[in-house]
Amino acid sequence: MADSGRRPRARGRIWVAALLLLLLAAGGGAGGYLWLRHEFLSPGPGGGGRIEVAAGTNLHTVLAHLEEGSSVRSARAVQWYLRLRGLQPRVLAGTYEIPPRASPAQILQLLEEGKVVLEQLTVVEGSTFADFLAALAQHPQVTHTLSGKTDAEIMTALGHAGESAEGELFPDTYRFAAHTSDLTILTLACERMQSVLAVAWDARRADLPLGTPYQALILASMVEKEAALKSERALIAGVFVNRLRKGMRLQSDPTVIYGLGERYDGSIHTRDLLRDTPYNTYTRTGLPPTPIALPGRESVMAAVQPANTAALYFVATGLGDGAHHFSGTLAEHNSAVQTYLARLRSGQHGAGAARDPAAPRAPAPGVTAGAAAGPTPAGRAGAHPP
Repeated sequence: MADSGRRPRARGRIWVAALLLLLLAAGGGAGGYLWLRHEFLSPGPGGGGRIEVAAGTNLHTVLAHLEEGSSVRSARAVQWYLRLRGLQPRVLAGTYEIPPRASPAQILQLLEEGKVVLEQLTVVEGSTFADFLAALAQHPQVTHTLSGKTDAEIMTALGHAGESAEGELFPDTYRFAAHTSDLTILTLACERMQSVLAVAWDARRADLPLGTPYQALILASMVEKEAALKSERALIAGVFVNRLRKGMRLQSDPTVIYGLGERYDGSIHTRDLLRDTPYNTYTRTGLPPTPIALPGRESVMAAVQPANTAALYFVATGLGDGAHHFSGTLAEHNSAVQTYLARLRSGQHGAGAARDPAAPRAPAPGVTAGAAAGPTPAGRAGAHPP
């Protein structure tokens, strides 16, 4: 009987010990979970930086790279926490900028949401199609798929087979993820130009001597190359529209320069004005056959909403501010030209007085800025004398 009394007491002590062990284990597990949670939510040890996540890379590899780069204190601790929570973050490929002392939670949020670093490409107004291609070719984060293709082949790839390339891309600042293809960026630029042109054409004046949106685009490109001041775009467009109505030749230096192509040496000579090309608006009446540059939104709007003006001519004032003198008669225009020449000889003109009308207002690949030179024929619409 004594033995039977001791057995229940022994069994009771065993159950108490087991219960104590369970409680201790539970306490330790709770403490361990709280530590893992603290590691996951606390600021990281590093100063931040970039990480490249290739397509198909698993989370284990990404966390290992983050630990090597001191952005994460313990990759294993992060993985254990995720397992305990039953979380399986989906990491998106791309280049990421890790903020200084970002927590693992913040970093994984970036990777899950695909908040990649955006690269930048700027194409200034007045650049050409060739300038745009050159900028793409030189960008280290653009995937090049169009190398060696002709303009015609590129336009076919853009879904505009048989169309001229010039003027079809919208000059702007484009932001994109690293390794975006050149075709993707060109497609976006082409769609933006089509959108800008469509909006402008719908808002056009009813009495314009322009029959199609494409003609408006051609005129806009001429305005872009002639206007140094935003305030003069509509006025310059008004001069060209007046000349079109009267059947006068447009006589625009930038069209001559575009027609010269690689033969342009930075100066306009008498022989250039007399050399007939499809783009020489001194030898041919009407608009040139295609745009001569990539016009911006304001120049496109100026082409369809030109200023109401009686002017038929304009010439640089020579004061160095990019301004022009607009004239309604040839006599007034010739007088303005003489005033300009007098300022030029006396040294009163500013650095920008002899601005090449073909040069963009900011540097662009492949563009040489040179002062227009040569005689100034009486009656030129946009005279930029030497």
